[in-house]
Amino acid sequence: MGIRERSAKRRRRIVAHRAPNFEDAEKWDLDFWQCQTPEQRLSALVAIRKDVKKVEQSRLKNSTANKEES
Repeated sequence: MGIRERSAKRRRRIVAHRAPNFEDAEKWDLDFWQCQTPEQRLSALVAIRKDVKKVEQSRLKNSTANKEES
């Protein structure tokens, strides 16, 4: 599956909420995650961890490239 397909699939899954204040945002967030199954919560955590790892690898790569240019 290519990036376009993954992006389209992710957009169909996205659930959003526009909160008028922090308290409402916290309540909505808690309600959202409590409605998820343990498998869905774990899947979200794994996806976040993978994204963080990609960012860290990119930063390391850019940092190394910048040092080589200096």
